Amino acid sequence: MPDRKAGSDLELLTQAALAAGEVARGFFETGAKSWDKPGEQGPVTEADLAVNDLLHDRLTSARADYGWLSEETPDGSARLSKERLFIVDPIDGTRSFVDGARTWAHSLAVVENGVVTAGVVYLPMRDLLFRAETGGGAYLNDTALHVSHREDLHGANILATRPNMEARHWDGGTAPDFTRHHRPSLAYRLSLVAKGAFDAMMTLRPSWEWDIAAGALIASEAGARITDRTGAPLRFNNATPQLNGVLTAPPGLHASLLNRLAKA
Repeated sequence: MPDRKAGSDLELLTQAALAAGEVARGFFETGAKSWDKPGEQGPVTEADLAVNDLLHDRLTSARADYGWLSEETPDGSARLSKERLFIVDPIDGTRSFVDGARTWAHSLAVVENGVVTAGVVYLPMRDLLFRAETGGGAYLNDTALHVSHREDLHGANILATRPNMEARHWDGGTAPDFTRHHRPSLAYRLSLVAKGAFDAMMTLRPSWEWDIAAGALIASEAGARITDRTGAPLRFNNATPQLNGVLTAPPGLHASLLNRLAKA
């Protein structure tokens, strides 16, 4: 089992995620006001903001020296000087939340010097609690997670949005013969790879750190290799909090997938 010591970052994230689930579930069941963010940044709801406030209060009061990065908090430069920080997406999959679907998640991570050290992805409407800490393995509820053993791209089951299949992304102009799937929430997709339910996850467009941080550690601790679209290691707490796409898969499959991508 992962570390459940009362003072650990993982336990702090776990308890905060469970509390966030209670708040979000209330809005989900009774209805939450929603509106579009400026600049075509997608929808936001009362629930996103309420969960963000709860998480900020709980986490920063417990770790006053940690920085803070959240999708629903205006960003600033103060976090850049912090050795450790929280990276949070209060509700990853807000469109699903608004549509009344159950596949949305709370994504919470602790990052130290650019590397994720603890992460939780919680889907309260599905009772799925994914979590991991560095060197401690990855778990769904209390069951250990392991990625699939697939190495061959042919017939692999890969989570990817339709634009990732465009010819321009692939060496020779043709996508490999794998089966494409989709699920809302990048954090959940990464967790599903950790579970072995899918062989890989890829997104080739710039990706916000708060969508990736927690799931990245969960996938890595389950045995996946996770990089940006060029094969470079992921580093967090960047001045612009985005990554150059994300590839995650068992090591052999990751190599095969990376080899087939056109050079960015």
